[in-house]
Amino acid sequence: MDGDRIRLIECNRREYAEKYDSLKWLSENEARNASELRKEILSYLETRVRFGSKHSKSDCSKLSHGCEICGQGDWSCLFINGKCNCRCFYCPAEQNEIDLPTTNGLKFAKPNDYIDYIDKFGFRGVSISGGEPLLTFDKTLTFVSAVKRKFGDKIYLWLYTNGTLARKDMLSKLRDAGLDEIRFDIGATKYNLKKAETAVGVIKNVTVEIPAVPEDYEQMKLKLSEMRDIGINYLNLHQLRLTPHNYRNIAKRNYTFLHGEKVTVLESELTALNLLKYSLENNIGLPVNYCSFVYKNRFQNAASRRRNAAFIKKSFEDITENGYIRSLCLTGKTEDIVRQADDLRKRGFKQELWSLNSSENRLFFSESLWKSMSLNNVKLSVGYAEAKILPAVSYRNFFREINLNKTRKVVIEKMKAGDEINIAENEISLFEHLVLNKETVSHGDEKWDSIQNFEFIREGFQEYF
Repeated sequence: MDGDRIRLIECNRREYAEKYDSLKWLSENEARNASELRKEILSYLETRVRFGSKHSKSDCSKLSHGCEICGQGDWSCLFINGKCNCRCFYCPAEQNEIDLPTTNGLKFAKPNDYIDYIDKFGFRGVSISGGEPLLTFDKTLTFVSAVKRKFGDKIYLWLYTNGTLARKDMLSKLRDAGLDEIRFDIGATKYNLKKAETAVGVIKNVTVEIPAVPEDYEQMKLKLSEMRDIGINYLNLHQLRLTPHNYRNIAKRNYTFLHGEKVTVLESELTALNLLKYSLENNIGLPVNYCSFVYKNRFQNAASRRRNAAFIKKSFEDITENGYIRSLCLTGKTEDIVRQADDLRKRGFKQELWSLNSSENRLFFSESLWKSMSLNNVKLSVGYAEAKILPAVSYRNFFREINLNKTRKVVIEKMKAGDEINIAENEISLFEHLVLNKETVSHGDEKWDSIQNFEFIREGFQEYF
């Protein structure tokens, strides 16, 4: 078993502690069979749908504009409250507290502060979630109105709801405020579509967004045509995942659990892909999008890291595809390092692309200078850091305060993502292919697995193990 798998299993074991052994984990034989089954489904889908986000999401040819923006990493999700009036067995969070609107751990009591945050960080899409946004309708309407009044069509704005509280007058007010799309979780209402139908013709885009619940597969198949017939624009399917909050409800169901960045349900992914296949086989005509957990976890986190990194990285550092800040460094005798710095200066390379430390024995440089560096008589190393946004300074890391306006600021902290990695002389060519040519390499040891995890977003759906 490779190092990554061992690491993920241990992380899952720590998260669930004594509950871990009570869960039905995928066996090796089940993993082989499930992988073959998924391969058959994907083989059918391959020529009929468009896979996106490095083959972790489909059908990307018929996505709502909100989903397109999400895939591009330009989306902010504002949790307008933390309380829900439904108790869906699959809900990943407690949903018991009405709190201040929150995103990325930042609280925004005032719409204008949130607007300035959106502006400063360059988002092109905003979603309003909860809890249940219609529980605090006036607050929700205030934020929707403020965002659209400021940005207009420059921001695509959508809202998630279980629909139980939706009334036509509410929907009309949201439409008039500028809401572009509304998404209903009909799993909360035993797949009743009446509330979603109420929104058709009022809100421009009406989407059903639900987890793929395996035992409801036959019922969901019947609902596809009904959604199409009443005018639903899109169906988004998610993968069920286990959390400490929903453990009690999900663990008692006869699901098979998958190891990964978080614990997910095998049968849920297969159900989602089979629904997409069924829709195509029967020419339903309703756009169906499967949003896998690994897509959400990998791409949304990478987008957040990249966005934050732009505010704190040094000019000679680079941002990887996976959103980490990369520092390339040459170490050696002072005379050798100073000679390299002098050579860069004489050749007219911009000072911001390289930096000599105060002891003059370490030279940091941008990847754009790679071909201009001499690697003789020096050692090469690479370091990675992660940029995180915080409401206040922790004083544990290098940080930068970002002023949103005259009264509100946020903090970006730069945190080491691991120890500096030394690149041996016989590994330099391999590293060059990886960094400059953006090619994954097959090496099979922990060091190269680690480097590639920092550099690239993994491709494909979740591995079954």
